[in-house]
Amino acid sequence: MKLLRKTNRNVLIFLIILIGVGGLVAAMAIPQLMAWSETPLFCSSCHVMESQYEAWFHVGAHRTIRCIDCHLPHQNLAVHYVWKSIDGMKDVAVFYSGQVPETIEITKRAQGVVRTNCIRCHEERVAMIDQERNCWECHRFLQHKLVGVPLTN
Repeated sequence: MKLLRKTNRNVLIFLIILIGVGGLVAAMAIPQLMAWSETPLFCSSCHVMESQYEAWFHVGAHRTIRCIDCHLPHQNLAVHYVWKSIDGMKDVAVFYSGQVPETIEITKRAQGVVRTNCIRCHEERVAMIDQERNCWECHRFLQHKLVGVPLTN
């Protein structure tokens, strides 16, 4: 009976230490992982995104911003991280299941997010522009494609 109690006590102590060490590692690693996962280099680490990364890298005006500045909502941190998780898990599932389409197209929901973020950053410049249009209807080079000069109407 005493041996059983001592064994249970040792197991409990071991589990407490293990959870403590695991918590410490997570507390130190998660912020670094989150920061790394918000870099363009991380986004381009998937080989299907190489051309988008190259186009972003060579289009001067937006080289200083990160993928998440355009592609994730910024209403508040909770919404931002929820969609970062959803989009990230979806991207991983599509990639590892081999379901990546030949041409990656932006979804309607994502178009709304990108458009909102364009307006968020360029609010003063776009105040007089028709808000029903998408920015990329004129600024074709913003679609991660190296296609020349923007159109104007």
